[in-house]
Amino acid sequence: MELKWLEDFAALAETGSFSRAAELRHVTQPALSRRVRQLENWLGTTLVSRASLPAELTREGLRFLPQARDMIRQLYGAREAFRGDAAAKLVRFAALHTLAVAFFPNWMAALSLDAPPIRAAILPDRGGIEANLSALVEGEADFFLTYAHRYVSLRLEEGKFEFLKVSSDEAIPVTARELVVDGTKWVGEGLLDAALTRPIAVPYATYGDDSFFGQVLRRLFDVSPPFQRVTVHQNAIAHGLKAVVLAGGGLCWLPRSLIRTELATGALVPASRDARWNLDIDIRLYRHMDEGGGDVGRLWDRARRNANTGAPDAPSPAATPPPGRQESVGEQPADKK
Repeated sequence: MELKWLEDFAALAETGSFSRAAELRHVTQPALSRRVRQLENWLGTTLVSRASLPAELTREGLRFLPQARDMIRQLYGAREAFRGDAAAKLVRFAALHTLAVAFFPNWMAALSLDAPPIRAAILPDRGGIEANLSALVEGEADFFLTYAHRYVSLRLEEGKFEFLKVSSDEAIPVTARELVVDGTKWVGEGLLDAALTRPIAVPYATYGDDSFFGQVLRRLFDVSPPFQRVTVHQNAIAHGLKAVVLAGGGLCWLPRSLIRTELATGALVPASRDARWNLDIDIRLYRHMDEGGGDVGRLWDRARRNANTGAPDAPSPAATPPPGRQESVGEQPADKK
């Protein structure tokens, strides 16, 4: 059983509406509905009558509601009671996994070059972007470090949160030098361009729909020329997908900052010559607007100064519309061996 199930149920009881409760909890309606169902399955009873509008609690739901609210209060009270002085001085970050591993260490070091270091902790990754965002919304994290793109909207209450753009990156479609497609060995470079004009099923390594890149790519595919792809691997973590692609496992969009060495050595190659398949990505730092004191405020000020001095960003082309259908040039299968 998870605390967020109890909080979702309490929000639903308060609003009488799945959609309004989802807004309050900063999740999608299907996600909230699924978590309420998980709570019901865990308890072994039905808490909400879904046949009525507005949603009404069943007899069991009315009986359980005060217990749920009491458990929520007790759990948060216990957390505060066991947070010692040392833990309270830690600046807590929620972060997407790739940023926590590939960006955060060097970024924090840069913020401490000319100033005393600030003690920080990365919270365990909760999974998708909405799950990690909830750590900030619920006060478990002081900051949320995330990718951002116009295709993905964050569910944050207006006027309560602010963000800094602290850097940028670029997600590009890449493959190994060679890979097997439909039983034939192909040169990886330009494979995506070839797939736009030829009936080949490209093996595709995906992030999954709940992840940030999964959501961005779904929108990109909706507005771009179609190509046939077959999902061969799914992993919400970019490092895992990188390993799959390096082994010849398929096509994947990966952050350029994560694959600079592999691109330089040729271990990975661009799958398209059309830069409009590339995705310009911001890296943002979010916080509560009323959390400005102590180390939290000092870190925010340092991050703002660092961003304003022009910390180096990943190279990216100017924004352009989605790629149009066009002739591919020179893509050929590799010689069979």
